[in-house]
Amino acid sequence: MAQVLSEIARDRGIDYFLISFTDLFGVQRSKLVPAQSIDTMAANGAGFAGFAAWLDMTPADPDVLAMPDPDSLFQLPWQPDVAWMPADLYGVDGEPIAQTPRLVLKRVLAQAAEQGYQICTGVECEYFLLNEDGTDISDGRDRQSKPCYDQQALMRRYDVIREICDGMLSLGWGPYQNDHEDANGQFEMNWTFDHALVTADRQAFFQFMVKSIAEKHGYQATFKPKPFPHLTGNGCHVHLSVWDRDRANNLFLDPEGELGLSALAYQFIGGVLNSGEALCAFANPTVNSYRRINAPVTASGATWSPNTLSYSGNNRTHTIRIPDPGRFELRLADGSANPYLLPASLIAAGLEGMAEKRDPGPRRDNNTYTHPLSPGEVKTLPKSLPDALLHLERNTVLPAAMGHEFVASYLKLKHQALHEYTSHMTTENAID
Repeated sequence: MAQVLSEIARDRGIDYFLISFTDLFGVQRSKLVPAQSIDTMAANGAGFAGFAAWLDMTPADPDVLAMPDPDSLFQLPWQPDVAWMPADLYGVDGEPIAQTPRLVLKRVLAQAAEQGYQICTGVECEYFLLNEDGTDISDGRDRQSKPCYDQQALMRRYDVIREICDGMLSLGWGPYQNDHEDANGQFEMNWTFDHALVTADRQAFFQFMVKSIAEKHGYQATFKPKPFPHLTGNGCHVHLSVWDRDRANNLFLDPEGELGLSALAYQFIGGVLNSGEALCAFANPTVNSYRRINAPVTASGATWSPNTLSYSGNNRTHTIRIPDPGRFELRLADGSANPYLLPASLIAAGLEGMAEKRDPGPRRDNNTYTHPLSPGEVKTLPKSLPDALLHLERNTVLPAAMGHEFVASYLKLKHQALHEYTSHMTTENAID
């Protein structure tokens, strides 16, 4: 961005900047910087104590420096005197911090670029609108057993939905639909796909925006995988396609291929299925996650989440769905997934599949809820977070692409949080 930030602040009426990074557990950490100091802070970095922000560090370690990305600046639609910028973490020696989720994604995308690929993603982020104290859904009249697409319930939250959607419109994201989802009090909003890093930054900001606008209207918003045992959980479905270097040609598209996918696309899917159990450590990173993917039938009659590592056509009961030519949908991930580590791990697995020309096996067209496949036919998903972490420890593909130092730190902190949870039986939100 050629224009300096202080000039942008003056031109747009910005008084403060949030310099924000996403930690290993998906929590956004920020410093609020007045516009008069932003140029110095952007040049030198905002200092953070890494130990205090869920990084694998100690209180004796020096600060980490958050270097903001001005090209990804978002002016808050609901608070336009404030702008938000995602940041990458560096040490005081100028070296990048390998644990930084955004840098992990950049690392994997650089590997794709070296091979001549540009990765595009789109996400579907489901969330609940809760009452002010977060104990129940916000709409006491939203009680249908099958509330999906309920027009009345959707319009009773029109003020919130519209303000969020208007925000995306003003930011140029190209939102194209909003709907009431399968659970009471649950909603989904969709915007146009883009380069994987652009989508990840937007997802991080979207979560911040939804929670902030909900609070403005007297509600709480949660992306928690399974807030209520009897209701469908919050998914975070990822749509992915691989393009050439100039993004002129979709390399996943083959009109003559099965379901409109190329051989390269099926190799990518083969890589995802090959590392699928380890992928759960990032796609389903909390204890609560496994109440969604291993849930019994919900009030609506279906969980809408997978339980086997399998792929299908336009069939929502499998881990991977192929809804249209030229792309696939990963239905595994949930709302607790880190916006940067989820695509990083997915792309890492897929790149290995393309490099090794992995065969994904036969397409499965069964309804896995009513006619499940036997364990001998397909692999099943991990039953718990410790199980998923064990698969990540044994996996060689993801650490090679995402960084061994990063994966070691991630595993260390996840096990530490699990130990605290199981030892002290603290509230689940400590690691959700």
